[in-house]
Order: sequence, then structure tokens, then C-alpha cells
Amino acid sequence: MIPPTSASPSASETSRPTALASATSLSPDRLVELADRVDGKSGESLDVFAPATTERIGSVPACDETDVATAVDRAREAGAAWADRPIDERAAVIDRAADLLLAERSALLDLLQAETGKSRRTAVEELFEVPLACEYAARKGPDAIAEDRRNAAVPGLSTATVTYEPVGVVGVISPWNYPLTLSVADVVPALLAGNAVVLKPDEKTPYTALALAEILETAGLPEDVLTVVTGEGPTVGPALIDRVDHVAFTGSTETGRIVAERAGRNLIDCSLELGGNNPLVVLDDADIEAAARGAVQVCFANAGQLCLAAERIYVVESAYDAFLDAFVRETERLTLGTGYDYDDDLGSLIDADQLDRVRSHVDDARERGATVETGGRHRPDIGPYCFEPTVLTGVDPDATVACEETFGPVVSVTPVPDVDAAVAAANDSPYGLNASVWTADRKRGAAVARRIDCGTVSVNDGFLTGWGARDAPMGGFGDSGIGRRNGPEGVRRFTESRTVGVSRIGPFTFPDRIPTGWFVRGAFAATTAGRRLSKAGRRLKNGTVGRLKRGVFGRE
Repeated sequence: MIPPTSASPSASETSRPTALASATSLSPDRLVELADRVDGKSGESLDVFAPATTERIGSVPACDETDVATAVDRAREAGAAWADRPIDERAAVIDRAADLLLAERSALLDLLQAETGKSRRTAVEELFEVPLACEYAARKGPDAIAEDRRNAAVPGLSTATVTYEPVGVVGVISPWNYPLTLSVADVVPALLAGNAVVLKPDEKTPYTALALAEILETAGLPEDVLTVVTGEGPTVGPALIDRVDHVAFTGSTETGRIVAERAGRNLIDCSLELGGNNPLVVLDDADIEAAARGAVQVCFANAGQLCLAAERIYVVESAYDAFLDAFVRETERLTLGTGYDYDDDLGSLIDADQLDRVRSHVDDARERGATVETGGRHRPDIGPYCFEPTVLTGVDPDATVACEETFGPVVSVTPVPDVDAAVAAANDSPYGLNASVWTADRKRGAAVARRIDCGTVSVNDGFLTGWGARDAPMGGFGDSGIGRRNGPEGVRRFTESRTVGVSRIGPFTFPDRIPTGWFVRGAFAATTAGRRLSKAGRRLKNGTVGRLKRGVFGRE
């Protein structure tokens, strides 16, 4: 067995010029310039390391509670003027930021790879999503929070209008695995809705967040409307939650519970995207080769460090052998590396702790009788935290890898007798973030998808048809989170709704000049007649009209 990898080296061991500077556009001066954006007065700092080599990239301020309080105060003051700006102007800033993100793509790709250790291909996938998210927010976001006319209490005699107001200051706590995409997914809709934002990136990936803030300011975002606080989660996180008006968190379920509890004590809302142990179901009629290729993509994207990655595959028995052969073959074609080019499919795990987690899950499965069909090894010859893409069979249902999120390049493949057993196995988890179903019959696939308890379920695709549908909400069931990203829901979560009711005839009260008995009898008669008309309308809609619509337009 390969001995455990040691902890990251000290700054003194890695302060010499290294291969990172020559391989990328990341000059020391540029990184210092980004770090200087943080107004940290504590005097402490955090070193940032490159997972692919354990080189020290640089350091950023370690903010304390006072720094966080200052950042929130500045954001709240700047946010008032931002909220007063017409929403079309706010949308234009975000639209310009999308162009700047594309223009700066080369430097951003270098930064993403340096901080996360992901492959260049994965970095491109991450960066590609960001302008699309900005474009959707700028184009569709204003409609999501426009004034909304609703059914009045007494039609004709009153009106009811809903307005959506910014909550104030939004605290965003973003993760290390997709530091650009998952920061933008919360920061941009919050800004569009008229809020100020204080962004706390993971301590492993602060520079990407700082580059994002710089780009938004260059696009026209006023100073302090988006501020970044860097530092240790246990210090910065609670201080942020105690001062903001909404907190958006992406991370583990364990930490998410702590965030939700603290937000609840402060009576503020929260949106949480948490862990998953995502299932993938292969039905008996699936295109085996397509399913195998798709499974490789969804299982091993970003070396498995993706909240939407599949970790449990259930295959109907009649297709099991063919699928397993094809899946192992496709997995063995993947390349593992740490270069700043497009040669490799998978990059590094983020650090020694994540490597230990992956290795312990595989070891536990082996000890319980699982077979490693391919992979299963730490590869320090490629990079200090690199681990081979791994396929397991014969996994004990009580094994750690079957019950918990591994968040690495490890997946189990299990035969099941039929589709009902596959659905039952997929739902046998406290998590419910993402799933996928593979079948030649799209209608059948959609029907099976509706039976799986996950926030997004893709048919004949791993996750992009769900996550990439910007107009549709994305989030988790059960232990996988609270709230939704994307779509109108993803913008409205950062607002408070206000209902304005207007009477055209004065106060709605019992008239004092009409006999009460007569008035009450008349009111109940009108209500009864109205309900009869409403029921008749529903019957018509669900009956003849509904059948005509389904017959003309069809539905899958």
C-alpha cells in the first residue's frame, strides 16, 4: 500500500521560483494585486498552495470578525444606491462582465488550474458556463422580479400587486471545487436583484473569487457593492452569517446544517446546495455504448469532485455485463495529469485530506469484499494528490462508499433485477441532488425520472440537461440542500415579496346601512355561485380542452 501523502509544505519550503510561474500567466505581482483587494486588518495571512505540485502560490489576508463587520457595513452603505438603480442598468453591468470573463479566459483558466488542480479541459467547462449564467441573469432576471399583478380580493373593486425588493446584503460562501461557477451562481443573481454581496471563498481558492470581483467592478459595478473576505471558515463564516440578510452556501451537508442553524437563530433566509451520493440508472433497453460514455463523463468530471457527479450506478441485470465491460473500457481510456494543456482528462484532488477520504472509501469497500475493476490507486508519480478513476463492483450496501459522498473519482456498479428495483436503490439515500436515467425510450425515461427523489434528473445525459437549463430551478431534496439556483427561483430567493392591495371603493367592511342578515345571505349566495362557475371552468379545462391540447401538442 502506498504510504499516506504528507501535509502541504511550509511557505519557507515553497517560496522559491517554481514551475508554476513559467507554465502560467500568474506572476507574483498579479497575485499580490488581487490579494490587496481584501481589506484585512488582522495582520494574519493564509498561504495558498497549488494541489498539482504543492507549490505555494501566494498568500491572502486572514480576516477576523472585525474585518467581516467592516466589509458588511461598507457593502450595506454602497448597496443602497445600487438598489435604487434601474434594473436594466444592473443587468447591463452583468452583461458586460460576461464579455470581460471571456476576454480574460486565458488568465482565468490558469488561475482555476493553479488553485484547484483540475485539468485544463475541466477548467474550460467551468469557465464556459459562467458567461451563460451572466447572460441568462441579464436577459431573463428582470422579468423574474418585475411587478406582478395577481388576482384581487374582489375583482373589479380592488387590485393586488406583488413587488420584489432586495433583501439587503447577501453573504455568499463558495466552495473550492468550482470556485468561479459556483460563486457566479449566487453572486450574479443577488446583484441583479439589487443586493450588495459579501463573498467568502474557500481558503484554498481565494484568488478566483478576487478576480471575479475585479471583473465585475471593471464592468461597472460600484465599489463595495461586492466585497471579498478571505480567511478560515470557522472564523469568517459565523461572523458573516450574523451580519447579512441572506446567506447562500455551497458545501458539505455537515457544514450546511451549521449554517442553517445559525441563519435560523438570526431569522434570515438561506439557500444551501449540499452533498450528494448521486445515482445513475441504466435500463434494459439502453444504448450501452452511449450510456457507458455518458457515465464516464458524469462520474469522473473534475476527478469526481463535482456535486452532481454520479457515485452509484444501478444496471438492470440483462444489460449489466455489457454495460460493465463498456464502462470499464471507457474509464481505462481516461488520462490523468497535471499539465496546463489539453492532454489530460482528469487532474488532481484538492489536497491531502481529500486524498485520504477517497483512499479510505476504496479501502473500506475492498475490506468488505468489493472488487476493483479498474483504478483504485494513488498516483504520486503524476501528482501528489492524484488518484486513478476507479470502478468498484460487489460493494456492500453498508460500505462507506455506498452510503456517503466520496467526492472523488470512485463509482460502484451494481446489478438490479428490474426498473422498480433500480428506482428503489436510487432512492435508498438521504441525499437527493442529481440523478440520470439511460434508456432508448425517452417517454419511459421521463416516467422513471419522475420517480427518483432528486432535484434534477437527466434522461440520456449525466447532468448538463438539468444544470444547463438556466431557466429551470436546480437544487436538492433531503440532505442535499434548501432552495433553488437557476431560473426565476434563483433570482427571487434574494428578494422579499411585498403585496400591495388597493381598494377602489374604500374600506371593505360590513355595510352599516344595509340589514346585516340580507347582506350576509347575498354574500354567501355570490360566493356559492362563484365556486360553481370556478368548478365548471376547471372541469372544462381538465376535460375536453385538456384532451384537445394533449392530442394536438403531445407530451413526453
